[in-house]
Amino acid sequence: MFNKVVPVKSLALACLSFSVSISAIAKETTPIQEHLVKPFIAEYSIIHKSDPVGKAFRELKYLDNNQVEYSYKTDISWLIFSDNRHEISTVELSDSTVTPVNYKFTREGTGRDKKYAWEFDVKNNKATNLEKNKTLDVDFPPNIQDKLSYHLQHRLSLIENPKQQHFVYPVISTSGKIKNYVYQYDGEEEIMLPYGLVKTVRLKREVTEKKRVTYVWFAPELNYLLVKLYQVKGGVEQFEAQLVSVEDTGN
Repeated sequence: MFNKVVPVKSLALACLSFSVSISAIAKETTPIQEHLVKPFIAEYSIIHKSDPVGKAFRELKYLDNNQVEYSYKTDISWLIFSDNRHEISTVELSDSTVTPVNYKFTREGTGRDKKYAWEFDVKNNKATNLEKNKTLDVDFPPNIQDKLSYHLQHRLSLIENPKQQHFVYPVISTSGKIKNYVYQYDGEEEIMLPYGLVKTVRLKREVTEKKRVTYVWFAPELNYLLVKLYQVKGGVEQFEAQLVSVEDTGN
C-alpha cells in the first residue's frame, strides 16, 4: 500500500497556518511577560511607636489599552483613633513611563472624612475635579504624576537605572497645584521585616517647611518593590510600614 502524497502547496499552507496560530498564542501571552513589574498584591504591617496598629495593601492590575490600576489601602486602629484610606490611580504605561489618567481618594475614620476624584487629560493640559465638576487648565510638565502614581514611577525608575541617586517627580495635588517631590539616595541596608531579611536601597525625602522626613526602602531582590516606609515630623515618629508578604497575581 502506498502512503498518501500531500501536495506541496497544501503542506505549505498547513505550516503557515500553524505558524500563525503559534504567533497568535505568543501575542496573547507576551504582554504580561514583557512588563517591568508583574501584577501583585503586597501586604504591610503599619507600626506606631513599635506597636502594630493596622494593615496596608498595595496592588497592581493590568487593564486594557496599556492602562494600569495601582492602588493603596490602609486600615488603622489605635486606642480611640481610626483611619481607613483607599487610593486608586489609573495610569497609562508606556515602557517605563507612567502617565496618570484618573485618581481617587477616600478617607474615613476619626475626624473629618475626605473624598477626591480627578481625571487627567495630560495631552490637552486639562484636569477635571470630578467631585466639583470643574475643569482646570494645567500646564503639565514632563513626567507629571498624581499623589499615588509617582510610587509606581519611582519603582520603574529604579528598575531602569539602579544607580540613579536623585529623583524628582512633579506631583499634582488634590487642589490641582503641582509640586516637586524630591528623593535622594541615602545608602544601602540589610533589614529584617515580617517578610524576612532583605537587602535594600534606602532613599530620603525631606520637606523642610513642614519639618517632615520620609525614608523609603526598596528591595532589588524583589524587583525594587517598596518594602519599608518610615516618616518623622518635627522629630516625632508618625508611622512605619513594613512588608509582610507579596503575591504575584499574574492577571
